[in-house]
Amino acid sequence: MRYNGAVASPRNIVILGSTGSIGTQTLDVAARLGPERVRVVGLAARGNVALLAQQVRATGARRAATVDEDRGPELESLLAGTGVAAAWGPETLTHLATLPEADTVVVAVAGAAALEATVAAARAGKRICIATKEVLVAAGDLVTREARGHGAEILPIDSEHSAIFQCVQGYQPGDISRIYLTASGGPFRTWTAEQIARAGVEDALKHPTWRMGGKITIDSATLMNKGLEIIEAAWLFGLPAASVEVVVHPQSVVHSFVEMRDGALLAQLGVPDMRLPIQIALCHPDKVDTGLPRLSPREMGPLTFEAPDTERFPALALARRAAETGGTAPAVLNAANEAAVAAFLDGRISFPAICGQVERALQAHTPRPADTLEAVLAADAEGRATVAAHVSKGNT
Repeated sequence: MRYNGAVASPRNIVILGSTGSIGTQTLDVAARLGPERVRVVGLAARGNVALLAQQVRATGARRAATVDEDRGPELESLLAGTGVAAAWGPETLTHLATLPEADTVVVAVAGAAALEATVAAARAGKRICIATKEVLVAAGDLVTREARGHGAEILPIDSEHSAIFQCVQGYQPGDISRIYLTASGGPFRTWTAEQIARAGVEDALKHPTWRMGGKITIDSATLMNKGLEIIEAAWLFGLPAASVEVVVHPQSVVHSFVEMRDGALLAQLGVPDMRLPIQIALCHPDKVDTGLPRLSPREMGPLTFEAPDTERFPALALARRAAETGGTAPAVLNAANEAAVAAFLDGRISFPAICGQVERALQAHTPRPADTLEAVLAADAEGRATVAAHVSKGNT
């Protein structure tokens, strides 16, 4: 934060998911910004308590937590003598997200696990730097309503949504005609339907551009990540999902387009490096040179764009169906997808069966209003249970 161009006080941040891809890159950005701009006050992770303890020692964070109750004593032992308060259990995410000394919460926990913590952060009036798109997919109405009611900010970390955020500064939602989210196309962009049907886990994890966690990499392969991002963008920018489109851009240089009412087409370009959108979310509205890689127009090479193939990649149509249905349907979409991706990564279902399982869950669901946390969590549980039941019966 600045006052008359000078740094007035640093942001005090909590990172939920500090040992994952986004979490470790956030710590890299924090180190580049320095303690005069960013102080890490709390870190939370799943089961990698060894790395979590290293991060605590490196940053000077005074709070640390693991959601894995079985690893809690190990974390406490690793932090013995540091004076750091160690905690464990699922509820610790919410505790860290509402720390009085923190003004900014980075939500980078994969999947819907961070839902309750994000709602709590919104109610506490925090700046929420959100990488976990599933939160807004499942509970966009609830989270954005709580944020408005309590003066919280929601700033996107996804490269596509960060690009849109940068393009629309100074404009109102009514000024925007439509948004185009760019997609790399994933590892199967040029594969035939027959080849995709035989794809294994190793094939699906070979993303051509980005280096990400397992779940989001599989979502990129099915294009479900773009389906989820359509719903996320609608909540972030106050647009109907029908005004959010997807265009395949294999080079991953243009991160999104925004078409204005007057026909002007705005875009944000950059190298495929998540640290820049992370830094933008942490520092907005400040612009800080931290030595991150830059894009040279002279060295870009050709840029290509194409429409997604919804026959080979049915996830986009499933996401649009859930968005149009509304209520708890997106929560079921997201939960069923998480469960199906986990089953695929475990070798229990085939790659095409991921979308098949999601479709079954949506068909079995009777949508209800998603206006409370309890309603969203119930829909989430239903989506997972539906997939679990089908997988256990061998209905893949």
